[in-house]
Amino acid sequence: TPIDYLSTQRLLLAKQLLTDTDMPVTQVALASGHASLRRFNAAFVQRYRMNPSALRKQAAPEAERDPAPCLRLAYRPPYDIDGVMGFVARRAMPGVEAIDGLEMRRTLRWTHQGQDLRGWLHCRFVPQRHELRLSLSPSLLPAAGALMLRLRHALDLDADPSLIDPCLAAMPLAPRAGLRVPGALDGFETAARIILGQQVTVAAARTLAQRLVAEFGEPVTTPFASLDRLFPSAADLAAADPARIGRLGIVRQRVGALQALARAVAEGHIELHPAAPLAATLDALRALPGIGEWTVQLIAMRVLAWPDAFAATDIGVLNALGTRDLAQVQAQAEAWRPWRAYAVMALWHTLEKP
Repeated sequence: TPIDYLSTQRLLLAKQLLTDTDMPVTQVALASGHASLRRFNAAFVQRYRMNPSALRKQAAPEAERDPAPCLRLAYRPPYDIDGVMGFVARRAMPGVEAIDGLEMRRTLRWTHQGQDLRGWLHCRFVPQRHELRLSLSPSLLPAAGALMLRLRHALDLDADPSLIDPCLAAMPLAPRAGLRVPGALDGFETAARIILGQQVTVAAARTLAQRLVAEFGEPVTTPFASLDRLFPSAADLAAADPARIGRLGIVRQRVGALQALARAVAEGHIELHPAAPLAATLDALRALPGIGEWTVQLIAMRVLAWPDAFAATDIGVLNALGTRDLAQVQAQAEAWRPWRAYAVMALWHTLEKP
């Protein structure tokens, strides 16, 4: 039943946190979605015939455990690591994100059980084991379970290439094996950056995002010299003076769209994460000033995890297909359903310089 499945997933997450981290058992119980330590212990004993502390001792004596906990997230090969990391690197904001080969480091704000947590994460691909290894700041460990799920979305670790690749094989240029759609760790941040990218290049959008972080981003302490800022919160941008945002070089229409989105998110009218209701969220986005269908489709693609999102008017898509005929583009894209978001990524990759 669905409740049995949910219970199993919670217990499997708890097992991983018990063996891979030194989090207190009470914290493991909460991070894995259990309402209380008593219920967690009862469920664990019923399923595994031992209590959580016994599993931790059996898995690895305390003296042998790595003092820097590393969580392992598996993925199905093939996985286009170069494509994903290149995509993130071209958009990375100094102070917030850093990409180095197979590694990604970034700062993050996360709401967990009513608390506003601030910290950092560091992840590294291990291709030979088909996994991603994740380290979190102690401040974010209470939300480890939710963050692992969100990181799986952000790096599209749950995609099944055996379903996607055959569907896209008939594209004008064969896509890379193991194509992935980079998602979002912070839904508001990614949506805001998509708005900043309206009608400008990737480099220009990155510059505008950097200025926004420098002006409104909150300082945060990390062990990485290059990371010291958080992306501004929806509440902070909603309350900001529009003229102050405009002085960063962001045109008035973009400022209006950015603040309209920020207000809707801060007031709870729009939620930006993969579990948000798709149709209702897209309609709510379309109702905001300055947000057209291109923006809506990219948010659906990267924030809401809709695999069939398709930005037909995207200049990169049009250039890759060699046409400005939208009807032709839409007709051609029908063959790529229900994976049109992956087709967009494949088309963007064809425009990259060797």
